[in-house]
Amino acid sequence: MSKPLVVRPLSDEERATLETGLRAADAFTLRRCQILLASAASGTSTTIAHQLHCGEQTVRNVVRAFNFHGLAVLTKGSTVAHHLPHTAFDAAGLERLQVLIKRSPRTFGKPTSLWTLDLLADVCFAEGLTARHVSGQTIRATLQRLGITWKRAKRWITSPDPAYTSKKAS
Repeated sequence: MSKPLVVRPLSDEERATLETGLRAADAFTLRRCQILLASAASGTSTTIAHQLHCGEQTVRNVVRAFNFHGLAVLTKGSTVAHHLPHTAFDAAGLERLQVLIKRSPRTFGKPTSLWTLDLLADVCFAEGLTARHVSGQTIRATLQRLGITWKRAKRWITSPDPAYTSKKAS
């Protein structure tokens, strides 16, 4: 069994800062100070999570971040995505994508005639439009950036029978 994850030994200055943070107006800072002080008192992540009504993974993330970054974990960082999904395609790849979506997946050896986002991502990678395999959500964001809306394809069942519509209605 691995040893439990606990915060590294606190210096006097760090402990004073964390105790001051218990009176912070910001809930983010307050919660992190509570987690770190409880961990310094030899609390396990499960115990701390139950006491503070938060997730065990949250406690582990805060402790790991403190052990690596120190008191910098008390300030809230940016919530902007670190990876922008539409950067997967260059200008030539965007042009080729617009042409590719107008073709049938069967021309690329796929067993269906309907594009899905994941299928489109697979074909884009296979055809060299992207340097790495991207997700369907990256494809959705790229198409949205091009002004193309994506809706799930609907399969319509029809019959050559002239009385098909009347039979279907009854």
